[in-house]
Amino acid sequence: MRTFAATLLMLCSVIVGPGAQQDVRVLATAKTSTMEKEMNDAAEAGFRFAGVMGGDTAFGGSEVVVIMTRTSNQPHVQYKLLATGKTSTISKTSTMEKELRDSTAAGYEFVGMTVGKTLIGGEEIVSILRRKAE
Repeated sequence: MRTFAATLLMLCSVIVGPGAQQDVRVLATAKTSTMEKEMNDAAEAGFRFAGVMGGDTAFGGSEVVVIMTRTSNQPHVQYKLLATGKTSTISKTSTMEKELRDSTAAGYEFVGMTVGKTLIGGEEIVSILRRKAE
């Protein structure tokens, strides 16, 4: 986890460029709905999605960890997270596909994906979508 976060922070520094002021926020939770709320709260403060990882963390067990960064003059955005059980059955895949289509029709763009563990021990695929704030 620490190696991933350190690598991601270095990558964010390269993307922003030398000398640019950058703030970083690390979000971690086991619940998709909580992560969506926290990402939108951070977005209201000017932060944008930079990276995601699902899996075991040092402090919280199995969580989804999101890195968000803020630099000057970033447009405000909204986030939407879609989650479905990780399975090979067509019904679950088609549900995610329909939700992605509906979301892109509403102006969202796909920005990331991870696999996380659910509170009941299964796995879920989490897609992260973003659009300009209304």
